[in-house]
Amino acid sequence: MRLCFLVEERYRNDGMPNRVIGQLTAWGHHVDVLRPGSSLVGLSDAVRAGSHDAWVLKTVSGGPGLSLLEAAAAVGLTTVNDARSIRGVRDKVRAAVVARSRGLPIPRTYAVPCPEALAELPEAEYPLIVKPADGSSGRAVRLVRSPGRLAALRPAMAQEGMLIAQPYVPNAGVDLKVYCVGGELFATERSSPLHPDRPQHERRVPLSAEVAGLAEEVGRVYGLDLYGVDVVLGTDGPVIVDVNDFPSFRRVPDATARVGRAVLSLARGSGSLRETVVPLPRPERARIPAHLSATEPEGV
Repeated sequence: MRLCFLVEERYRNDGMPNRVIGQLTAWGHHVDVLRPGSSLVGLSDAVRAGSHDAWVLKTVSGGPGLSLLEAAAAVGLTTVNDARSIRGVRDKVRAAVVARSRGLPIPRTYAVPCPEALAELPEAEYPLIVKPADGSSGRAVRLVRSPGRLAALRPAMAQEGMLIAQPYVPNAGVDLKVYCVGGELFATERSSPLHPDRPQHERRVPLSAEVAGLAEEVGRVYGLDLYGVDVVLGTDGPVIVDVNDFPSFRRVPDATARVGRAVLSLARGSGSLRETVVPLPRPERARIPAHLSATEPEGV
């Protein structure tokens, strides 16, 4: 197969996706790599119908890679993930509205045009989590414990453009990162970066049926095939705090081969069981076993 990976400068030396590119090449597939943030891209030659079996994006939010991926989709090329789905989760304002309309458990969410607008929120909403509306990889996520802390944080937040704010969900100080690859789910528990004073750890953990069903539903709602979901376990159950397309897949066993096989399956048009969906009444949640097999699928 002939594949094109769009890799932003931030990920030039990262294992994900570079190891996947190496694995696909070792399997005999042709992989072109475009670096839209640092090099000239000849659109008429690179983005044309029939040029590749699939285009794959690994990029930061706000980078030029997503525009190129959408251009590839516009001329009928397969994209991983679907370009519309990536746009849908990268825009956190849109993602929050879709999640709420589909009944996914997320905190109350406010769109904030500038840090000064946070002063309009009642003190009862604090502590607040404030982050860029187009953020990714935990960039510029801040815990604002009280209105009195706003003045000190405003200069930094003013550089981020549109913000979103959500009341902090009380939890034990750990996050669950749930990864979906090739139809399988894997979970990692890690110390929350919002609590750097607590002991730091990261480890694979089994998935409860409730969290597994929630992660599966996220894929259906947003139309994603390769994705990650950040979950905190609040007093009323699991709460979604972020959704990421093409995450790091850290601690997923044999992640390189798993992601490579998933890309090939999606490129062939045989791997996706999803569609990008519009807000509809919430479907019945699927229940899948708490312990999901890590057995590797056969073939490449």
